[in-house]
Amino acid sequence: MDKKWLPLAITLGVAGVAVVTATVWSDNVEEQPLPQSLCHGALSRKTAELIDDGQGGVVSTDEWEGKGRSTNYVFKECAVWRVNPGEIYARDLFGLTIEGNPMPSERKEGAVPLGPGFTGWALPDQATATLPDGCAAGMGWNTPYIRVRLSVKSQDEDRLARLEQEPPVDPDIATRNNATVVREAVTRLAKRYNCTP
Repeated sequence: MDKKWLPLAITLGVAGVAVVTATVWSDNVEEQPLPQSLCHGALSRKTAELIDDGQGGVVSTDEWEGKGRSTNYVFKECAVWRVNPGEIYARDLFGLTIEGNPMPSERKEGAVPLGPGFTGWALPDQATATLPDGCAAGMGWNTPYIRVRLSVKSQDEDRLARLEQEPPVDPDIATRNNATVVREAVTRLAKRYNCTP
């Protein structure tokens, strides 16, 4: 297999029209430097690598964006994977969604706040944050709120219970890591679209 980045454009019809970019990286860092900005520029590679399922591997992403058919719903999404050298299949690690939203997110039971300056919360398997006012206009989206949602498959309690497995990462550590990820996403997006409060 040619070890180069592999751009791929696909049109999806399920959630409307979306453009997908899949990226495969070489396992030889000297041959091909790994991108340091992931998920539509919302995350640094260092922060994305905080979320791990304990099995190691190189982080890679699929990114897409689009609109819903029947509403003004707009989104940018990113799936983050890990692949070990020599393995064929990637492991689905987490998903990050940046979406237009008519309402701010409600805090879930047991969730911890993100801290001063951020609107949102975190749990071991998910986190959410709302971008500052003005970000929607900066992004060209006609929605009252822009929300960042993080979903961590490897820490999902229902899935782990079905598989009779323990969480790969201590829930408190996972919650802190998830909070760090969405805080960085909010900070980077707000700076990019010039809507920092």
